Amino acid sequence: MLRIKKDDQVMVMVGREKGKTGKVVRVFPEENTAVIENLNIVKRAVKKSDTFPQGGFVEKEKSIALANLMLLDKKDNTPTRFQTKVLKDGAKVRISKKNGETI
Repeated sequence: MLRIKKDDQVMVMVGREKGKTGKVVRVFPEENTAVIENLNIVKRAVKKSDTFPQGGFVEKEKSIALANLMLLDKKDNTPTRFQTKVLKDGAKVRISKKNGETI
């Protein structure tokens, strides 16, 4: 089970985006990274093409290591640790260590 999934609200704990929050757009489990909406934006040079007739520079979101992210607690919107629990029906859920509610 992945620690962080798509559409989770997370906070960046390390790096130049430290303290900022956002929604997970995409997760790359092989690389242990995730793309966060409107965070870690970089500029990249682009050649002229049909998609970019002018060429020039494009801003895009770069991925952040999962180790640098923490899930946000839905109740008080603060970063929280969590544990996994298997329910009686066999489903795995993530439970906040702060208040014991499912994330």
